[in-house]
Amino acid sequence: MEPAPGAAEEPELRHVEKDVLIPKMMREKARELCSDKVQAFTKCCQESGFLMVVKCQQENAALKECLTTYYNDPAFYEECKIEYLKQREEFRATGIPAKQRQQKLPTSM
Repeated sequence: MEPAPGAAEEPELRHVEKDVLIPKMMREKARELCSDKVQAFTKCCQESGFLMVVKCQQENAALKECLTTYYNDPAFYEECKIEYLKQREEFRATGIPAKQRQQKLPTSM
């Protein structure tokens, strides 16, 4: 059975990559992109204590809306998938995880 045309250049993703690793990257990037709303919600929770459930509904709703916008964006998923594939390719070539590579760069300069 031959692969469909165009399938050759599309790298194969494992289940864990599609359903866990890429969504994790999406969450991390979305938190950075929504950092103002994350900070507002965090500040509200710290100031409200146990009443945060009632007092921080507006901040929570704004944060959820911001994050959901990114989670449901197919272009954002593709962007994160491409970045993940680059990291995976670098790891396979060097054997060094991306986090360790980033940590070693400043000390070698």
